[in-house]
Amino acid sequence: MNGTTRPVRIAIIGCGAVSDYHHVPGIRLDPRAELVAACDTDAALVERRRRDWGVARVTTRYEEICADPSIDAVLIATPNFTHRPIAVAAARAGKHVMCEKPLGLCAAEVREMLAAAEAAGVVHMTAFTYRFAPAMRYLKHLVAAGALGQPRHFRSQRFLDLPETSWGWRQYKDKAGAGDLFDMTIHRIDFAQDLLGPIGSVCGAIARFAERTITPDGRACPPSDVDDWSAFIGEFMHGAVGVWEGTTLAKGYKREGFGHEWAEVNGADGSAVYRLHEPNVILVGDTKKDLAPVEVPAEFLKPAGSPRDPSEGKPATVFRYDLAWEFVSAIVQGRPAVPSFRDGLQAQVVADAVLESYHQRRWVDVPQA
Repeated sequence: MNGTTRPVRIAIIGCGAVSDYHHVPGIRLDPRAELVAACDTDAALVERRRRDWGVARVTTRYEEICADPSIDAVLIATPNFTHRPIAVAAARAGKHVMCEKPLGLCAAEVREMLAAAEAAGVVHMTAFTYRFAPAMRYLKHLVAAGALGQPRHFRSQRFLDLPETSWGWRQYKDKAGAGDLFDMTIHRIDFAQDLLGPIGSVCGAIARFAERTITPDGRACPPSDVDDWSAFIGEFMHGAVGVWEGTTLAKGYKREGFGHEWAEVNGADGSAVYRLHEPNVILVGDTKKDLAPVEVPAEFLKPAGSPRDPSEGKPATVFRYDLAWEFVSAIVQGRPAVPSFRDGLQAQVVADAVLESYHQRRWVDVPQA
C-alpha cells in the first residue's frame, strides 16, 4: 500500500461536524487507512477531537501537517476561503488531497488548486458526496445503459428547513463565496454533469430572505450577504435541458435533518428519480407504468470492494463513508480519484456563471474546465 505494506496515513484539517459525521467513520472502516493527525484553528475543538478520534497528534497550524513527512494525505474540511492556500501547500508538500466543496471562492482559485496538484503528481479529490448515494449510482447506470432512452430533461430540488439564525462564516461572501448556491446546489450541478455531460449555458437567479443577525445562542452578528435561495435553467452541451432549485427556507422539509432532495432524469423512453431520504430506492416509470419504487440492485449499494455493510446504519448517512474509500483506493491503486479537482472546477465554473447571469440579467455561456 502506498509503496509499502503500511496504511495510508491521513490527517484531517478542519475538525467540525462534517469530518466527525462522515470522514472519520469512513477512514475507520478502511483497513488500508489510518487517521494519524487532526488540525483546527480552534484549540479547544482539536483537543476534544484528540480524545474523540483517538489521534496521537493535533495542531492548530496546517503548515505543520503539510511539513510532516510521516503524513501521506490530507482531508480538508475548513471554511471555503481557506481551501486554496491549504490545498496548494499540501500538494506542493507531496500530500494527496481531498477537499470539501466548493473547492474555492471562484474558478480562478480552483484552477490554482488543480494546477498545484497536477504539478505535484498527487491524488486530488472533491468531496461531492451524493455521487456515492446508491440510487444516484444506479441512476447513472440507467442513463448510460440507455434504459431511459435519449435524455431530455434533468430536474433537481434541494429544500431544507433550517433555522434563520447565523450561519457563521457561511453567511459572508468573503468567507463562503456564495450561500445555498455554493453550499448545496453545487453538489447538484456536479452530479447532473456526471449524468448528462457538461452544461453549456445557464440563466440563473439568487435571493436572500433571512438576515441572520442573531447567533444560535442569542448574540447579535452582522447580517448575511449571501443567498439562501438559488435557481437556474441550464442547457447541456449534448442537447438536454435542466432546472435546479435550492433553498434553506422551505418550512416543513426537515425529514429528520436530511431535507427534501429530488433529482430526476426524463428520457425519450422513461424517467427515473433519486431521493436522498430513501437512497437505496429509486423511482422508475415509463409510458406504460407510473413512477414506482424499485429497490436499488445490490451491486449499486456500494463501490466494489468497500467494506461498508449497506444494511447497517441510516441509509441517508452511511453512503457518505465511501468518499474516504474512493480517496484511499485511488492512492493505493495509483490512479486518479473520482470526482477529482477537475470535476470540482467544472462545477465551480457553472456556479460562477449562474452568479454572472443573475447580476447581468442574461443567459451566460459556461467556460469548460
